Amino acid sequence: MDEAALTHLIAAIADGSVTPDAAVDQLRRLPFVDTGDALVDHHRSLRQGMPEVIYGPGKSPEQCVAIIQEMLGHSDEPVLITRTSAEQLVALESIIADEHSVRSGGCVLFRPPEFVDPQPNVLVITAGTSDIPVADEAIITLAASGIDATRLHDVGVAGLHRLLAHLDQVTSADAIIVIAGMEGALASVIGGLTSCPIIAVPTSVGYGSGLEGVTALLAMHASCASGISVVGIDNGFGAAVALSRMLKRIVTK
Repeated sequence: MDEAALTHLIAAIADGSVTPDAAVDQLRRLPFVDTGDALVDHHRSLRQGMPEVIYGPGKSPEQCVAIIQEMLGHSDEPVLITRTSAEQLVALESIIADEHSVRSGGCVLFRPPEFVDPQPNVLVITAGTSDIPVADEAIITLAASGIDATRLHDVGVAGLHRLLAHLDQVTSADAIIVIAGMEGALASVIGGLTSCPIIAVPTSVGYGSGLEGVTALLAMHASCASGISVVGIDNGFGAAVALSRMLKRIVTK
């Protein structure tokens, strides 16, 4: 249950269209429900502004099904599961068939919300084509928050002219997620071109001493472009959630 739904419920109790007993039935599953192996957090939207997201790795297909069915059965909010395995997807097929859903980057989004109007101009940029799976995770996570992002792929510093050809797109963005492996230099370049909020995502893509993303991570943390925020390696999900929080605060103010 999110803040808008709770406000509506309180108003309905006040005007008599919902009885106190009916309201208690709706609130009975707050703050969480025990499904046996998981405590499903129905209170997450009220605290953090976004429903609980299911992290696929380490969960059995049966656990994923139970958690998603609990969330879909007692809320109108979107439900997102990330980094699913082939076995988990097979187990989820019956739910996917019954619910409006979107798949991308190993993630499944059930009940995608209508995109809000007006839309913030969010750009997700990758240095290379190999970084696209991380971008896919970021974009579907943004979609779960009602944000429709634009993609700009394969514009890394090894061919800087490719980025400069899209300079107007970069400078007009309200917020940007920059995804890069190798030495992670693209985040500094973007940070020097625009004043909007930037979330940098290092990826594990790279040769030699890339150290599975550690080199890009440290380079982004040491960026000479001030104010860039950096999330963990390959964490497109975390970048999208961070940007969603920033944008909600900006819109609210």
